[in-house]
Amino acid sequence: MTHDIGRKFRALHQRGNPFILANAWDAGSAKVLASMGAEAIATSSAAHAFTLGRPDMGHVSRDEALAHAQDLVTAVNVPVSGDFENGFGDDPDCCAETVRLAAEVGLAGISIEDTALPSATPYNRALAIERIKAAASAARALPNDFVLLARADGVMNGHYNLDEAMARIKGYEDARADALYVPLPGTLEDQARICAATCLPVNALAAGPFTNITRDQFAKAGVARISLGSALARATHRVLHDAAQAMFDEGDFSVLGQSISGAKIDALLG
Repeated sequence: MTHDIGRKFRALHQRGNPFILANAWDAGSAKVLASMGAEAIATSSAAHAFTLGRPDMGHVSRDEALAHAQDLVTAVNVPVSGDFENGFGDDPDCCAETVRLAAEVGLAGISIEDTALPSATPYNRALAIERIKAAASAARALPNDFVLLARADGVMNGHYNLDEAMARIKGYEDARADALYVPLPGTLEDQARICAATCLPVNALAAGPFTNITRDQFAKAGVARISLGSALARATHRVLHDAAQAMFDEGDFSVLGQSISGAKIDALLG
């Protein structure tokens, strides 16, 4: 990876012209996505946890997440961002250290959320903002550019409303975050409201009901970046589930006939 990978990643963030931040779960999926046109790759905390046989929400250590992220960085020649949950600790200094370690493994940026994992309870607003302030200060002190995205996850997790999320992202902006994210805010109109409330790039999540929204619709709402979270990984688990159910319950292998050829995968990985 080149020294200006963070600058290249930042340049992708354009309001109203969103790029797709493709969340991968291993080196192979990262290489396939990059070969298919992904301009940037991200880790997914849930998808990574699935590969380890664990659930999402705080069951992967920082060392494990860093090693996984480094595998993806090594696999592709596009920027890679880390989905780093709550920064792997409650304390603001822990978030700052996570930023420094993420930069050391070659990441172009990371996201930090406001959930006190492994519970789904959010940090109080003041602490959530202080954590982003510490992370942003660490990012600014790095020798190379680094994109810090601050997340307000309480709407998605059912712990606060959109007004509270808006107050939090305003605090994150004041704390010098580089980009903002309120996952699954409810409606596309809510997404547009978030985008209109800030000068910073806003990430939207293509998952759940938002899978019915097109890139053009996200663009008109003012979105700068569209991530997939664990949705793509869970789509592969859908195939695994359906094929296994057919095989073990009915002795039916027909689902396997819908697979892609090994030669095509080899070409994408080459």
